[in-house]
Amino acid sequence: MAQNSEIVEVLNDLILINNDRIEGYKKASEETNSSDSDLKSLFSNLSEHSAEHVRELSSEVTSLGGEPATGTMVSGKIYRAWMDVKSVFTSENRLTALENSEFGEDAAQKAYETALKSDALTPDLRSLITKQKATLKSGHDTVKRLRDMEKVH
Repeated sequence: MAQNSEIVEVLNDLILINNDRIEGYKKASEETNSSDSDLKSLFSNLSEHSAEHVRELSSEVTSLGGEPATGTMVSGKIYRAWMDVKSVFTSENRLTALENSEFGEDAAQKAYETALKSDALTPDLRSLITKQKATLKSGHDTVKRLRDMEKVH
């Protein structure tokens, strides 16, 4: 049972980082100019990916006899508060939104890398986490590419 509790803890950490991502992208979408419909669409897609990840991870936690995490991480709340302050001082909303998004994507990648280091994971869970990390990496790369394009302008 001790191993199950360790796995539940790892999975719940990933649920929390995905919840942070969902909240972060909701906020980013709200703060994005309506003329930037491509970013609003991107943020919506990235949020949907995390919602799917939360569903998958929550199912695994439940099957292990655990209670799926709810809410967000404290660091996520701090990150969102920092985003609020920063957006007040900038007029380059598009670039700022992309920079903040990349910051969040980097945090998500680190959380998944940490999870994959756990020796408690079953092969199936390792496969699920690796698949989710790849989805998040794709989102990260898209955000980074768009951010780099904005810096050129």
